[in-house]
Amino acid sequence: MLPALGQGSSTPQEKRLRSLFRELAAQDQASLLKFAEFLASSATVVVQTPETCPEPVLLARPTTESVVKAIKRLKASYPMLSADKLLSPTSDLMAAHLIKGRPANEIIDELEQVFVEHYQQFKASWGQPL
Repeated sequence: MLPALGQGSSTPQEKRLRSLFRELAAQDQASLLKFAEFLASSATVVVQTPETCPEPVLLARPTTESVVKAIKRLKASYPMLSADKLLSPTSDLMAAHLIKGRPANEIIDELEQVFVEHYQQFKASWGQPL
């Protein structure tokens, strides 16, 4: 088990994370914390396979939405998708928003496309037409 941030000896990654966190503005620190909470909550859940391919239940996109809330909305819309497979592309897009300053709407558009593509791959694995 890894020690909690700020307690005991830290890994190089934890030290780097603390250093980066301290350099961020308060709003960006809050966003990073929300994203870390999202990652921590995406534990793998064992689900029984239904006989037919589950369909997404698309939740409406609010007029104004943060990237973190968009990820949560998309995860709720596509609960059948593997959080592990989505981790890398969603993390990359979150980093592009937080670190590179890309606009939230642009990132959310790309996130929606990532989820659609992953769903198409998921559906194809059921042997159903796309």
